[in-house]
Amino acid sequence: MEETFGQRLLSLRKDKGVGQIQLAKELNVGKSIISLWEKDACEPTLSKLIAISQFFGVSIDFLAGVEF
Repeated sequence: MEETFGQRLLSLRKDKGVGQIQLAKELNVGKSIISLWEKDACEPTLSKLIAISQFFGVSIDFLAGVEF
């Protein structure tokens, strides 16, 4: 079974030792947004996806689960 965006985000956040509140501050969003993303209840905008990829040092393709 393929990992979802929310699962990848949660894993990255925990691996880096960052809490939802800290990540929310880094991305200039509310903590509830991080929670919704991790639950796959909604998805980030392109600009937030770029910010997430830069913060964690991963590609947008990785975040989106795209493999070539």
